[in-house]
Order: sequence, then structure tokens, then C-alpha cells
Amino acid sequence: MTSRRSFLGASALLASFGVRAQGAAVTSNDHWTTKATDAGPVRLYLRRKRASDTAKGTILFVHGSSVSATPTFDLQVPGHPEMSVMDWYARLGYDTWCVDCEGYGKSDKSRPVNADIACGADDVLAAAEYITKETGRKLLLYGASSGALRAGLFAQRNPKYVQRLALDALVYTGEGSPTLAERKKRLPQYRASNRRPIDRAFVRTIFTRDGHGEAYDPKVVEAFADQVLALDSSMPTGTYVDMSANLPVIDPAKISVPTLVMRGQWDGIATLEDVTAFFLKLPHPDKQLTVMQGIAHSSMRSQNWRMVFHLLDAWFSRPAVAYTG
Repeated sequence: MTSRRSFLGASALLASFGVRAQGAAVTSNDHWTTKATDAGPVRLYLRRKRASDTAKGTILFVHGSSVSATPTFDLQVPGHPEMSVMDWYARLGYDTWCVDCEGYGKSDKSRPVNADIACGADDVLAAAEYITKETGRKLLLYGASSGALRAGLFAQRNPKYVQRLALDALVYTGEGSPTLAERKKRLPQYRASNRRPIDRAFVRTIFTRDGHGEAYDPKVVEAFADQVLALDSSMPTGTYVDMSANLPVIDPAKISVPTLVMRGQWDGIATLEDVTAFFLKLPHPDKQLTVMQGIAHSSMRSQNWRMVFHLLDAWFSRPAVAYTG
């Protein structure tokens, strides 16, 4: 009964977004592309999910430091169809893609590198080149946590590929961040190795470290951990080193595309002052900063996912302005 209620609730919400859940079959396809490096080509895994109508545009989702792409954006949980972000947005009329950055998930892990933010931005470029050849469209680009830094640096370097940008759980300078203060204590360890081990207890801390674990459904957290750990038992250290010692790694004044900054109310990765300072330096007049109530670091896994999905859909589908002055 609970699963049926969850499905019916998700179906009703999809209807309120202007789509029919049961009438929009979603297809899934695996894709591969390569990134050129000095050591030779690096294979990157992409997943594409879409329904028959993709008129609202092409989304590329970029994952964070401690998870690969498919558990983050195509999480499958019985009774919770909304937990697959890609399925949800495909049914809204988007062509959805995600990419495993080098060192994560199904992508190449053979190079002796720590896969830092700049490396991830190169991965996004390789994905963007492939996707735009497949679709002929610019990207609606979303990144979360260090994925926001990867996406932001990519957009800074390659604005021609980006229609609209969304940066979730972003950190700018890191000043005053309680999460990064703790992470810095282990900086010598991260610098000493290209990878760090993860386990179920660690994955759970993604949802509990900000002191609001009740904001997340335990069933969803455990399913998420299952799917993360099925692909990886360790993660690259590069983004942790960058976020602990090398911030800022992107310059908001050089991001020339429309940009949404999304901040969870309790997110310890950055203070509101830090995120606001980033936002104020964005040069494009089409920009938005939103604080998401009742959310810590992980917005799309939260019990307030409806607000998050509505926010991102509204940003990505915002009509073009008729007058610019």
C-alpha cells in the first residue's frame, strides 16, 4: 500500500508539472566517449534517458566527489519513482544525460591521477562535445557539490556549449565552512594517495554530517548506498584536495551564461555569505540565488525533492526575455 501511495503521489505531481507519468515511456541507452590526455585516450561512460518528447532541451547532470553519476541521477528505489532524476525530467520533456567522471563508476580508472576539479571539467567538455554532436543542441547543465565546481569551471572555459547553468551545493572560497574545516584535518592523507576508501558508513554521512539526517528517507539512503558501492569501493582524492586547499577554483566573474545558484538551508559545505559573494560576481543579468528550506547538502535525495525538481525545471524552462535594454 505504501509503494502504491508513493507511486500515485509521484504520478499526481508529474501531472501538475504538465505530463502524464504512465503515458511517457522512458528509454535508456549507454554511450561512451573519450577524453584526450598526455597518457592517451580516457574512456568515459555516459547514460542517456528520454521519452518521445524532448522539446524542453538537453540536460547534462554532473556528479560530486564521493558518488558516480548513475546512483546520483538514475537511482532506482521500489515505491519511489521520483528518485530517478533522469526518469523524472525525461517525462517532463527533457533529453537527459549523465557522465561518470574519470576515476568514477564505469569510466576509466587506470591513470595514476587524483581526478581534481580541472580534470573533471575536461570530462564535462568531452561529454559536451559528444552530446552536442548527438543532439545538435546546447546544454542545460546541472552540477552538485564538487560537480558544481566541475560544471562551473567547464562553463567558464566553454560557454558556447551552455544554454543555462545550475550550481547546487556550491562552495566558493570555503571560508567558514564546517564541512571543509573537518576535511582539512585529513588533507595530508588525501595528498598522499590518489584514492580514498568508502563504505556504507561513509555514504550515510553524506546525509547526516550537517546534523539533519531526518531530512532524508532511510530507505532511500540505503538504496543509494547499495548502488554507489556496487560501482566503487574507493573514490579519487583530487576534489577533496582542491576543496580543502585550493579554493577558489572557479571565477564567477568569468561565467558568462545564465546561472542559478542553489543552496540548502543547512548545507555545511559553504556559508550563505560565501555563496552570496559568488552570486554577486556573476556578470550575466539572468541569474538567480535560491535557498532551499529544509535541505542540507544533498537536495535531490531529500524529502523536499518536489521543491528542488520544480525549481530546476522552472530555471531550465524559463522563457527567453523579450527586452534586454
